[in-house]
Amino acid sequence: MKLTFHGAARTVTGSMHLVETNGVRLLLDCGLFQGRRKETYERNLNFPFDPASIDAVILSHAHIDHSGNIPNLVKQGFQGPIWCTPATRDLCVAMLRDSGYIHEHDVFYLNKHRRRKGLPPVEPLYTRQDADAALPAFVTIGYGRPFPVVPGVRLTFLDAGHILGSAITLLDIEEKGKTQRLVFSGDLGRPGLAILRDPEMVGAADVLIMESTYGNRLHGTTGEAERMLRNVINDTYRRRGKVIIPSFAVGRTQELVYGLHRLADAHKIPDLPIFVDSPLAVNVTEIFRLHPECYDEEVQEFINRDSHRDPFGFRRLRYIRDVEDSKALNFLRDSAVIISASGMCEAGRILHHLKNNIGDPANTILFVGFQAEHTLGRRILDGHEQVRIFGKEYRVRAEVESIDGYSAHADQKELLAWVEGFDRQRLQHAFLVHGEEEAALVLAEEVRQLGVSNVCVPERGEMVELISR
Repeated sequence: MKLTFHGAARTVTGSMHLVETNGVRLLLDCGLFQGRRKETYERNLNFPFDPASIDAVILSHAHIDHSGNIPNLVKQGFQGPIWCTPATRDLCVAMLRDSGYIHEHDVFYLNKHRRRKGLPPVEPLYTRQDADAALPAFVTIGYGRPFPVVPGVRLTFLDAGHILGSAITLLDIEEKGKTQRLVFSGDLGRPGLAILRDPEMVGAADVLIMESTYGNRLHGTTGEAERMLRNVINDTYRRRGKVIIPSFAVGRTQELVYGLHRLADAHKIPDLPIFVDSPLAVNVTEIFRLHPECYDEEVQEFINRDSHRDPFGFRRLRYIRDVEDSKALNFLRDSAVIISASGMCEAGRILHHLKNNIGDPANTILFVGFQAEHTLGRRILDGHEQVRIFGKEYRVRAEVESIDGYSAHADQKELLAWVEGFDRQRLQHAFLVHGEEEAALVLAEEVRQLGVSNVCVPERGEMVELISR
C-alpha cells in the first residue's frame, strides 16, 4: 500500500490523499486549496496525477476544502464513483453549485480588469454546469454499513461529529493475503457540540491519517462561547453598532443560529434583527432540516419544547437570498447582527459587509472559526491596520473579536483522547495532516507520548510505502 499526501500537508486546506493498493487508486477527499490568489488558481487547476487514473473518491465531508475540487477532477477525466454519506451528498449539491457560481462570478470581474490592461481573459476553474456534471458520480452509504468499494477494499463510515454528514473513513484493505485497516479521521468534531452527535471511537487500526488543525491549542467550552457571543452583541448594541460575523455556511452558521435562538428565548440579548445573508447558508439550513437523524438528543429535546419547532428559525431571524435585499443591509442604521459567508472572508457577500462596516468603531467584526494563512480573515484577525477589499485599501477601525469555542474541530486534548481510544499496540503508523506546521509538529510529539512510535507530519507530495507485518 502506498500513500501520497497531495494536499492539507502542513497546511489546513486542499485535503487530498492518494491510496494505492492492489492496482487501484483511491483518493481521500478532493478539496480546494485556499491561499494567495495566483498560487491558489494554479494548484487547484493542475492535479499532481492524471484524474482519469483515479478509480474512486472517498469523501469525508462537504466542506469546500475537502470537496471543492471534485467538479474540476471530473472535468479533467475522472469517471469513477464518489462515496460519501447521504447528508454529505445533499450538502455537496448546494455547495459545489455555489462554488461554481463564485468561480464564474470572480472571473467575470477579473476579466473586466484584464481587458482594461490589454491582458487575455482567464477561464474559471469550473462552472455551475461543471458542478452539475459531477453530481451523478456521488454514491451514498450510511454510517456503520461496511461496503466493498473496489476489489479488496471494504469501506465503513463512522460519525465524525464535525458537520452534518461528516465521516471517519475506515478502509479494510486485503493485500497479498493480509488485511490492514487504514483510518482517515477527516475533520473530527468535538464532544458536546450543539446539534450533532459526538465523534465515534474506532478502536482498531494499523494506519491512521488524522487531522491536526488545533494540535497545539485548547478551545474554550461551548458555554463560554455562548457567553462571549452574548457579551459581544450587548457591547456592540450599546455602541449602536452592528456585529458582522464571517461564518462558514455549513455547520457554523446553523450552530450560531441555534445559539442565538436560545439567547433570544432567554432574553439575554436585545430584541435586534438578525440576518443570515448567504444564499448558500439558506439552502444548507434547509438540508439540515432534512436530516434530523444526525441530530443529538439535546436538539431533539429543544425541538420538542420550542414553540417554533425549529432550531434554525425564530421571530427576529431573517434569511436573505435576494441580492437586492442583501444590498439593503448596507443602509441599516440601527444595530443588527449580520452573519454572512465566506468564513475566511475570501469571497461572497461578507466582503461587501466588511467593506461597508470595517471602518466604523461602533461595529464589531466577530470571527467564530479558523482563519488560514494569507486569507483576508487572517489579516484582520492578526491586527492589520489596513486591508485590501475589492482592490481598495480600508482602514480597520471596527472592534475585532474572536471566539474559538464554536470551533467544529477537536482541540489538542480532544484529538489525543480520540487517539487513546485506539489499540496502540496494533497502530503501526500515524500521519498528521490538515494542520499548519507548528500545530502538527506539536501534536505529533504528544501522540508519540501516548505510545505511537511511528508518527509523521508529511510534506506535500510525500509518498510512503507501507508493508503489512
